[in-house]
Amino acid sequence: MSPILETERLVLRSPTLSDATAIAAGVGDWQVAKNLARVPHPYTQSDAEALLARVGVTADLVLGITLKCGAAYIGGCGAHVCADGAYEIGYWLARPYWGFGYASEAARAVVNYAFEVLRATYLVAGWFDDNPNSGRVLQKLGFVPAGVSLRDCLARRERIFCHDMILEPAMLTAPIGVSPVERRSLQP
Repeated sequence: MSPILETERLVLRSPTLSDATAIAAGVGDWQVAKNLARVPHPYTQSDAEALLARVGVTADLVLGITLKCGAAYIGGCGAHVCADGAYEIGYWLARPYWGFGYASEAARAVVNYAFEVLRATYLVAGWFDDNPNSGRVLQKLGFVPAGVSLRDCLARRERIFCHDMILEPAMLTAPIGVSPVERRSLQP
């Protein structure tokens, strides 16, 4: 059973077939799709329905982001299972909801869930070089740089320069301003 995560302004819940139109509209926007690695462009209603058919079939955590007031479906956030107890965090918001702190708020809930419930040993994430706003979201969550890579972007049909980030449990409690090297030494 997929969890329901609540924050001050949001409810994160398993998306349902009734969300397909909102997902297709949000991810179908080029300004959203070009910042995601695994979605095609154009992104159609059929693509959204195919995504929804996979929810719950894998160990991945896939959650829709809705507003508490009005329950509007505004985006998605989740954690993809990697190797060695690691998860990759990802998120997207429909463009009208950019700039309000919703991505940070939703991703914080998923980060906490990944460490506390999924028992993730560490989290990874990445942001494309031309999307520094996503990098700021990850920094607010405590992620630190872990290198750079070229990553496939299905929507753009090319490899994009990506900033790889990492977050370990000890980093969540390290004082602000502590360097990544010092943070590692704070782990139990």
